[in-house]
Amino acid sequence: MALNKNKDLKMYYSISEVAKMFNVSETLLRFWEKEFPNIKPQKGGRGVRQYTKADLEQVKLVYHLVKERGMTLQGARDAIKHNTKGGINRNIEVIERLKEIRSELQAISKEMNEMV
Repeated sequence: MALNKNKDLKMYYSISEVAKMFNVSETLLRFWEKEFPNIKPQKGGRGVRQYTKADLEQVKLVYHLVKERGMTLQGARDAIKHNTKGGINRNIEVIERLKEIRSELQAISKEMNEMV
């Protein structure tokens, strides 16, 4: 799940922005917040959640484990607990880069087919 590069300059993201980034519901983000202690956005006035870039990385980790790898919640919690050397994060980065490369190759292939 690649984050929008234009939003890298923002300090805080609303729950609706985060939900759109990951194509999940706000309800699911609130649920994950209860299930995974590593997801803990700050709460501003009137309890409005404010996600930092670090919070986005934690959501991305849970998203990868639960949605992309199909782990159970307990399996994801265990994986996060034993992720002492950041191996999962490195795997996510490699997967994202491979997706970018595939997209670039598909664009090149499309251009080449149009030339023929």
